[in-house]
Amino acid sequence: MTHPVVFAQLGSIGMPELVIIFLIIMVIFGASRLSGLGKGLGQAIRGFKDEMKPKDEEPAEPPRDV
Repeated sequence: MTHPVVFAQLGSIGMPELVIIFLIIMVIFGASRLSGLGKGLGQAIRGFKDEMKPKDEEPAEPPRDV
């Protein structure tokens, strides 16, 4: 005998749910580790955006006197 597969109906995630998830993450990791994680993520995104710019937009180096 086979059992039918039952899928749970998931609702959308709203602001109260996001706040609860954020509070749980704060308890698990702590505020200091989250700030370091946010800083690292921001630097990674900034570096990715810089690499995605066309090479034509980069400023040219000034000529060097020999």
